[in-house]
Amino acid sequence: MCSSDLTKPRAPCMKKSGSGAMFNMPLARSGSPHKFGDQFASTSSLIDGVEGGPSKPFEAPVHATLVLADGQRLEGTSFGAKVTRPGEVVFNTGMVGYPEALTDPSYRGQILVLTFPLVGNYGVPSMDEKDAWGLPLYFESDDVQIAGLVVSNYSADPSHWASQQSLGSWLAKAGVPAIFGVDTRELTKGLRERGSVLGRLEIDGAPPSPPHEVGFVNPNLRNLVAEVSTKTIKTYNEGADKPTIVALDCGMKHNIVRYFVETHDVTLVVVPFDYDLEANPSNLKWDGLFCSNGPGDPSRCQETIKSLKWAISQDIPIFGICLGNQLLALAAGAKTYKMKYGNRGMNQPCVDLRTTRCYITSQNHGYAVDDQSLPDGWKALFVNANDRSNEGIIHVSKPFFSVQFHPEAAGGPEDTAFLFEAFVRHVRGSAPQLTLLDPAIYRNDRAS
Repeated sequence: MCSSDLTKPRAPCMKKSGSGAMFNMPLARSGSPHKFGDQFASTSSLIDGVEGGPSKPFEAPVHATLVLADGQRLEGTSFGAKVTRPGEVVFNTGMVGYPEALTDPSYRGQILVLTFPLVGNYGVPSMDEKDAWGLPLYFESDDVQIAGLVVSNYSADPSHWASQQSLGSWLAKAGVPAIFGVDTRELTKGLRERGSVLGRLEIDGAPPSPPHEVGFVNPNLRNLVAEVSTKTIKTYNEGADKPTIVALDCGMKHNIVRYFVETHDVTLVVVPFDYDLEANPSNLKWDGLFCSNGPGDPSRCQETIKSLKWAISQDIPIFGICLGNQLLALAAGAKTYKMKYGNRGMNQPCVDLRTTRCYITSQNHGYAVDDQSLPDGWKALFVNANDRSNEGIIHVSKPFFSVQFHPEAAGGPEDTAFLFEAFVRHVRGSAPQLTLLDPAIYRNDRAS
């Protein structure tokens, strides 16, 4: 299920969990959330994510509270930074892959609830280990992007071959608060019924919040894309004989870069989200245009929409992922809307409307395209098999398409990675591959 690097072992989801990470914590075995202080009282020696070596000194547990704008107060224990943070409370249903999820720029400004009951048991790998392109090998950006983390059971004593520190230690260094001991199943049921809600993660003894973080703060009122986009133009895998793709960085995950430059051997030029393609001040030349994933309300990216509107008139191949799907739709003249609670996880089923085949996909978004508003010449490409929301759009005669899910995974299934190949074939001027159903499915049905 978890993604892996396509050219060398990468273990992005670190699927191997330690055999005894929680065995000395009876409450974790029982399946019920920890009471305040019980986990730390029952933990023997904390080694901060590295097996062997001196134990960490015992620290008294710190009380934490998740306060929701609807009046709910959920008590628990802090295991991250001792700061108080506001954000939009959302949930992710993935079982593994928290190093990737917590560094995904699409989570900017959000307090993330992980529904899997045990978190932290395989620790956190080193941010210093880089790939051939200078990108952190196990993470999707250079920073922790979430505003806060909420889990049921937290393992403070992880075990994994790549672990260099505990999840709590990593979050504390990044200045991100976290709470365990919360009934995340009940919390998630409430979010599904009432929708995503604003919240505050309050830690006892934390210093006063700065003025812009007082009360319940809606991160979607900020231009979150501007916060996570690159500030400079970056080029990867440059070569005179390679096709060039310009990527509008709205919060692009590192594994997207790897797919383009490692798997498909193209030159990738990453530009800020507000780079004016029509004016083209850096005199860039490209054979294809990519629009990345990113956080927040797509309507706040007017500069990106303006560039995409111009690009649509040029007939150069365009591909978008996640936020890129919404921005391409807005540039085409369609509408987007905020979903009740969004789709975030690694097991979202999406139906390809060309073949009716259903793929399991990785997703992280709170906005969607209203495909009923698509103008002439545009069609829905994929649809979510659960909630019937749009999962992609395509132009009927030009090389423009986008998807709402993440074919690059990290973490999650790689079932739809063929979409990168489809786009690069357009860029190289190759004939598109024909996708057909196997007639054997009808012959076998008739024989039965």
